[in-house]
Amino acid sequence: MKDVIVKRSKLNPLSLSGLIITLGIVYGDIGTSPLYVVKAVFGNLGFYDNGIVLGIASCIFWTLTIQTTLKYVIITLRANNKGEGGIFALYALIRKRNKWAYIIAIIGGSTLLADGIITPSITVTSAIEGLRIVNPEIPTILISVGILTLMFFIQQFGTDFVGRAFGPIMLVWFITIGILGLAQVAGSPEIIKAVNPYYAIKLISHHPLALVILGAVFLATTGAEALYSDLGHCGIRNIRVSWIFVKTMLILNYFGQSAWMLQNTGENTEILNPFFGIMPQWFVVPGIILATMAAIIASQALISGSFTLISEAISLNLWPKLTIKYPTVLKGQLYVPTINIFLWIASTCVILIFKESTAMEAAYGLSISITMLMTTILLVLYLHRIRVHKLLISIVIVLFLFIEGLFFVANLQKFAHGGWFAFIIAVCFSILMYAWYNGRIIKNSLMKYVSMKEISAVLLNIKKDLTIPKFATNLIYLTKVNKEHEIESTIAYSLLDKQPKRADIYWFLHIEILDEPFTADYEIVHVVPGEIIKINLFLGFKVEPRVNLLFMKIRDDLSKANEIQAVSYYPSLKEVSVSGDCRYILIDRILTADHTFNFRELLIMSISDIFRHIAIPESKSFHIDSSNFVLEKVPLGKPDKLIFKLKRRKGK
Repeated sequence: MKDVIVKRSKLNPLSLSGLIITLGIVYGDIGTSPLYVVKAVFGNLGFYDNGIVLGIASCIFWTLTIQTTLKYVIITLRANNKGEGGIFALYALIRKRNKWAYIIAIIGGSTLLADGIITPSITVTSAIEGLRIVNPEIPTILISVGILTLMFFIQQFGTDFVGRAFGPIMLVWFITIGILGLAQVAGSPEIIKAVNPYYAIKLISHHPLALVILGAVFLATTGAEALYSDLGHCGIRNIRVSWIFVKTMLILNYFGQSAWMLQNTGENTEILNPFFGIMPQWFVVPGIILATMAAIIASQALISGSFTLISEAISLNLWPKLTIKYPTVLKGQLYVPTINIFLWIASTCVILIFKESTAMEAAYGLSISITMLMTTILLVLYLHRIRVHKLLISIVIVLFLFIEGLFFVANLQKFAHGGWFAFIIAVCFSILMYAWYNGRIIKNSLMKYVSMKEISAVLLNIKKDLTIPKFATNLIYLTKVNKEHEIESTIAYSLLDKQPKRADIYWFLHIEILDEPFTADYEIVHVVPGEIIKINLFLGFKVEPRVNLLFMKIRDDLSKANEIQAVSYYPSLKEVSVSGDCRYILIDRILTADHTFNFRELLIMSISDIFRHIAIPESKSFHIDSSNFVLEKVPLGKPDKLIFKLKRRKGK
């Protein structure tokens, strides 16, 4: 099976190159937050003094420490699924014991995807607006849209390309913002007192605009969820070690901006963005150029994370199947063209609707605060599953639900000012996932099963019936039943009722997607040795189900073990050792028009059928050659009984 397994990442081992690549892939979002966080906080205040400045700096410091470092870097990264991260990977770890948890995963995944639309827009626009210092008339909207278009275009080359190209730039970025901040801290060393949580607590408990302040402070940690989603791209060790450097540089810059604010206290709220304010005059233009480059890089953090989320959602039956490409041979390097186009269009619309980064700040944060709450709930379930001490679980519940609940309430203030945009998109995503997941459950509930032993005798007789034209040497059905000696009644209907099909070997291939990402195993069940065979194929949720390649490999293995005959059964072709032909039958389960659903089922199935149009055909998702498969429509469900008596009239 080694021929078809996706290669594991070279980024997992801790290395200098891995650390630099991690800077380019993981930290774009959280690393560019200094562009707008301090500006957003003070832009909402009519007055600020030294105590308020210290309180805000303290809030930022402890938000990064508790929320990003403690929750995500130290705790949540441990909840990885064979190296894969993200809310869906976390859900995969606990779904067997907590069937209802899919709702939590759907809400969290939907809000994270919605956040991925706003992140590129606000980071790029915030950087480009700095150019107004040089030229107030510069067309920031047009430039921002152009940069976003370029950013989404290069996604097709994979995050390995992005990381290697952008990692060194982000290294320069973090060193630069750290030095700029340190210079300001040296001039106002009293800002270091912000490390004391007293100032944060005092501000939150006494300031009348505490919720507004917290809503803006929250923006400093929004990239933490993307950090977790990108775990599979870089590996836990590279992320943890690089975070020490990244957090140090971020704190220096935030403290530097706050120190600059200490020197500019007063009534005026129309201040220069503190991020550019701390720059020496000679460095403003180079600083703006570097900020713009960092903003470009920041865009890909949520984009690549969105690709990972969609891929995992498809494997978990939460999303219609889409085309997924693998630009490189590295683990986690994937590209989803449909999602890339959607994110590009949506992010462009954000810029055109809100126009200014200050307006986007109001739309930003609400959705990701919901994601963090959902991640905490799933994390608690995971900790319970691995039997962590109840006291520690209780601390996690109290600490993080309190903090994130506070941030959520704070971000609710933004709903009417732009938060509605991300909320509506998240609701649409949630409806899609809920309908798709439950639509499959409803269809499966209508499924009937038959014993393979019951139909094996009939199939053996069909093989001998020369009045039935041979359909194929190897006839392969894809079955969704994981039981060894059962298949769907729809397959039996296709084999016997719709059109009897004669073949030399009947194959029934079941693919089971595992919670683990990179497993690729199979087992064989000989219902009738050499004639009727069931294959149970076990694939990790990150392994491409390339059915053609997988089946040929399995058939060759069985042939070498003398369990089947791989060459053609036609005498003329057998003499020259021509391989036997293969034909796949794919069953499209069509609900019979005579089956009655209740209102909920009807609504779910109607929505599910709408989204079927965006899914790729099953043959394409399984990489089956279009020249050797047949798609058959088979009725699913049982017709209702007549509620009246039907009588036959007497003939004349």
